[in-house]
Amino acid sequence: MLRPEPEGGYAALVPALPGCVTYGRTVDEAREMARDAMSGYISSLRKHKDPVPTDEDTLVASLGLEYSR
Repeated sequence: MLRPEPEGGYAALVPALPGCVTYGRTVDEAREMARDAMSGYISSLRKHKDPVPTDEDTLVASLGLEYSR
């Protein structure tokens, strides 16, 4: 998940991997940083013989919300 940050750039969060968060100045950089963070996270799980979680049961939805300013 990429989230625009108020100060600029994008936070990259990986909900299936708790605590796996990184940042990029552009969307492309944030995606690349997320791939690298996920790879390192999963390598660490495997090294410690911990299970690798999946997100196969995750439902992704976008909810629109109208509000007055």
